[in-house]
Amino acid sequence: MSGTSNAPFCGVCASKLVKNGTTSAGRTRWRCRTCGASATQSRPDITRKAELDAFLAWLLGQRRPAELATSARTFFRATAWCWNITVPPPDPATTAAPLLMLDGTYFQQWCLLIAFDGTFVVDWQWCDREKKIAWQQICQRQAAPAVAVIDGGRGLETALADTWPDTRIQRCYFHIFQTVRRHHTLNPRLDAGREILALTRALMNVRDPDQAVMWLQAYNDWEQRWDQFLRHRTYARTHTVRPRGIAPTSTWWYTHRELRKTRGLFRRLIRSEHLFTWIDPRLTDLDHPLARTTSPLEGGPNKALKDLFRTHRGMPAEHARRAAEWLLNSLTRQPRTPFDLARPEHWNPPRSRPAHTPIEHEQIGPQFGASFSWEDGNGIQHGWGGRHR
Repeated sequence: MSGTSNAPFCGVCASKLVKNGTTSAGRTRWRCRTCGASATQSRPDITRKAELDAFLAWLLGQRRPAELATSARTFFRATAWCWNITVPPPDPATTAAPLLMLDGTYFQQWCLLIAFDGTFVVDWQWCDREKKIAWQQICQRQAAPAVAVIDGGRGLETALADTWPDTRIQRCYFHIFQTVRRHHTLNPRLDAGREILALTRALMNVRDPDQAVMWLQAYNDWEQRWDQFLRHRTYARTHTVRPRGIAPTSTWWYTHRELRKTRGLFRRLIRSEHLFTWIDPRLTDLDHPLARTTSPLEGGPNKALKDLFRTHRGMPAEHARRAAEWLLNSLTRQPRTPFDLARPEHWNPPRSRPAHTPIEHEQIGPQFGASFSWEDGNGIQHGWGGRHR
């Protein structure tokens, strides 16, 4: 039977078929009046669409397989082809976004880079780690935003400088605090460490440019107050522990290396104007300031990914990638229609036959001749099993 409409034609004589009752399964039976052939009409497109909808309801909606099929085994067998569908990132926006949050999340051996505008996922990119060439793939597809909120990775900063040179950068306050805490812990031993930790926490209380100026003055006072202290040196002696990262040939190093790292961090942020971009009057107004952290991205798409992997724990790497793509697609402004991405080769992939390699008649192992040899064990044996009595 040809055709999938309500007026199919006979596959034998091409005549129009008429309804002829139903089968035991309840399907309509069709009969040809010319040649008498009988057949039933199948709609693989409707069947596959229903299977894909059930697959996404289980994957993203956390529906149990028993609710979607007669058994879990039947459900997984019927929807196995859905794992073959690759979901591409959304089409680039025609207009540049005012702000984009950029961050990466890791699972298994993969890293997933995500661009988020605060409400919807804009783009994503697979890679092995956060590096310049991977971030450039997103930057080249998207129009340069006015502001980019980043976590401070060197690869991302380099990619932004090369691809979006006019985009202003706002360093995430939470990642700044995490870096300072890693250097000094939450209970620093030194007074200088306690003061810089308090200054870092005070960043979250800045609300307008005037408070930003006051914070910068307080930080400048901290640098002047501890300038001589941060110049202290430790000289290599017999029983002096050499810190990690100091060359064996170095005869001295700065004593308070962690404090100097924190000072270098804030100096770079202030010099590059990455600290208070979110309240810059040239970019925004005080009633609607820009984002200063990547928390909406961490608590939005990244958390949704972690929850998805926790719910479907134990997935192979390729299945985890497909699941992440389907989830991110659902978080975009205009999600792609799932069945528009399906193709016949997804549910009916071509069978691959193993390549036939002719077996060459090679000499395997030692070859024994026809002549008698004591080394072959053909000598006279005594007793049962070759043992002497």
